[in-house]
Amino acid sequence: MSERARVTTMPWTTVVPPIALVVLGLSWGRELNTALVVAVAVVLAAVVLAAVHHAEVIAHRVGEPFGSLVLAVSVTVIEVALIVTLMVSGGPETTTLARDTVFAAVMITCNGILGLSLLLGAVRHQVTLFNAEGTGAALATVTTLATLSLVLPTFTTARPGPEFSPAQLTFAAVASLTLYAAFVVNQTVRHRDFFLPVDAGGQLLEDEEHASPPSTRTALTSLVLLLVALIAVVGLAKVESPAIEDAVAALNFPQSFVGVIIALLVLLPEALAAANAARRNRIQVSLNLALGSAMASIGLTIPVIAVATIWLDPPLLLGLGPTQMVLLAVTIAAGVLTVVPGRATRLQGVVHLVLLAAFVFLAASP
Repeated sequence: MSERARVTTMPWTTVVPPIALVVLGLSWGRELNTALVVAVAVVLAAVVLAAVHHAEVIAHRVGEPFGSLVLAVSVTVIEVALIVTLMVSGGPETTTLARDTVFAAVMITCNGILGLSLLLGAVRHQVTLFNAEGTGAALATVTTLATLSLVLPTFTTARPGPEFSPAQLTFAAVASLTLYAAFVVNQTVRHRDFFLPVDAGGQLLEDEEHASPPSTRTALTSLVLLLVALIAVVGLAKVESPAIEDAVAALNFPQSFVGVIIALLVLLPEALAAANAARRNRIQVSLNLALGSAMASIGLTIPVIAVATIWLDPPLLLGLGPTQMVLLAVTIAAGVLTVVPGRATRLQGVVHLVLLAAFVFLAASP
């Protein structure tokens, strides 16, 4: 086979990271017109997808529980990079960016990805079946994490406003890491059967076909490409940050809507993977992805941002407002009612998608 033929058949996930690095070098420190801003945004979205792909390859190679940690840490690096980059360049207006992004991630995962998965599965298979024990444990963990990190700051009195004191923030960060680590061990080691798909009779489906683990060479190649992709994501986020803020301002949306954009970008790969699993009637896999992403967004992002506040000037405001707390409470209540029976129809999917629509609408027009 000729060298030209090899290049033309090279996967896009291999080509995108080095291209993104070149684009970063060409665009760094320059004023970009609208066309170039759009082009850089497309490259940024593509390199995020490529980064998650290579993280999944490495995760498949190293196995559990380390595989889940590799994927979660990689996605968290992307999310934190976008948050910190915008906080550094945005000034006082970005004091709530971490809260807005994490809350948007919870709404998108627990309503958007979960609701879309249930709807796609029910449309094709009438009734979707899943393991209520594992899904319920995941939802309980997400609820606890969201309450500790996003609700309590509104009611604490050590600092004025929805802000933790340093001691409170440290406790919330350590508690978040502890809960996330406990869940990973529970899901991948101690009670793995709670998170496997089930059939119509409630029996575990452990015979799902899995692809063979990638070779060591493939995994090492993905590791290098993952590092390149993460560097490109951080840099391109810095390049795009003024354009994102200008676009939100031009639409007359509140500055908090930037967090919704970040969460949508970061969670796009998980949404696609969950939708594909739902079409194959593997709803449990979809729910694991949805709730696992929500958990990682809080359990890993908040601790990292807490450490980053040592070097960041703006205060870190984490407490949710009344509207956001109402949406979170309704989401948790609807989630419990969806999860407890271990089965769902199109109605449950539509309910969660309507809650997502309400969140996006109120984020744009509070």
